Amino acid sequence: MTLNIAHLTASYEGGLNSLGIDKPPSETRAVVAMSGGVDSSVVAALLKDQGYDVVGITLQLYDHGAAVKKKGACCAGQDIHDARKVAQGIDIPHYVLDYEDRFKDSVIEDFADSYIRGETPVPCIRCNQEVKFKDLLETAKDLGADVLATGHYVRQSFRDDGSSELHSAGYQGKDQSYFLFATTQQQLDYLRFPLGAMTKEETRALAAHYGLLVAAKPESQDICFVPEGGYASVIEKIRPGASVSGDIIHTDGRVLGRHNGIINYTIGQRKGLGIGGGDPFYVVKLDPVHNHVIVGSRDALLISKIDIKELNWLGDDKIPAEGLKISAKVRSTRPPASIQLFPGDDLGTAYFILDKADMGIAAGQAAVFYDGTRVLGGGWITKMAGDW
Repeated sequence: MTLNIAHLTASYEGGLNSLGIDKPPSETRAVVAMSGGVDSSVVAALLKDQGYDVVGITLQLYDHGAAVKKKGACCAGQDIHDARKVAQGIDIPHYVLDYEDRFKDSVIEDFADSYIRGETPVPCIRCNQEVKFKDLLETAKDLGADVLATGHYVRQSFRDDGSSELHSAGYQGKDQSYFLFATTQQQLDYLRFPLGAMTKEETRALAAHYGLLVAAKPESQDICFVPEGGYASVIEKIRPGASVSGDIIHTDGRVLGRHNGIINYTIGQRKGLGIGGGDPFYVVKLDPVHNHVIVGSRDALLISKIDIKELNWLGDDKIPAEGLKISAKVRSTRPPASIQLFPGDDLGTAYFILDKADMGIAAGQAAVFYDGTRVLGGGWITKMAGDW
């Protein structure tokens, strides 16, 4: 496609620069989190072209030896190599930081333990929450950076006092706001997302314009540390003995068969249960206490009241006791649904009621709240009314 980048590289004429900092780009340091993919590489090249003092940082998150065997993984061996080559090509300093221990403790082990608890985790959010927007952000400040920029497809708006709001991307097909709900206000004010209004096609066109070697690099589809979707084998390696067989039980109490470990099942699963005959069964609950996989009819999956923990609230006012009429995403791939949000009894908790009951929602997933395009925060789903 033909790309007009004149508006992206307009000269600085005083006042706030394109990153919202009140000084010339040449005096503004931007650390860019470079994963080795096309998005973050374009951010680095674009900011360099705009005249900023750009520093690239790549996090080594897990073992090189294992990582280089998996194509399309974020922050693995090949990706670190690609990030380094991009940085060399656009002539910016680049550093690789070893965060393997931090990533293992905060993300990989939490992922395994969550599945063992019968949950369905979202490790990419934990990675942003505990590693990228926590440790990396502090490193950027240590380097004297004015901002930390990433390749996420989300937008920001800035208030007169300099604080910012988080909004979904201009192109909904690439919106990544769901994965950033745990970003605190202090972190958000320091972060920048230059690609928020772009489409993926425009980003790739920019990569080609700058001659980046990753311009045609495919996107990562899987969880970075899980080879080809085989998460159960990863969990078994981290927590040996996690796959303990047990009973498959109907919601009416009947024992219908045996399972090979609850970590091998997810809420809403219909295929591969090994209990055919009659109407189809769906996994409606995973019970780690009794090591049961509980199945039932499709209607048994329907829920309307959902509790959350670790609430990160970015709204201007507290959640009112009488409830707040907004919308929520309960999965990254689903559109926001209309809800009524209420404060919980304990600090950091809340619950909401869906206007229309939904199915396939599991503990361990994230619920992210929106007012139009604005992200009001979110939390981790703990339990749902109708839990069997």
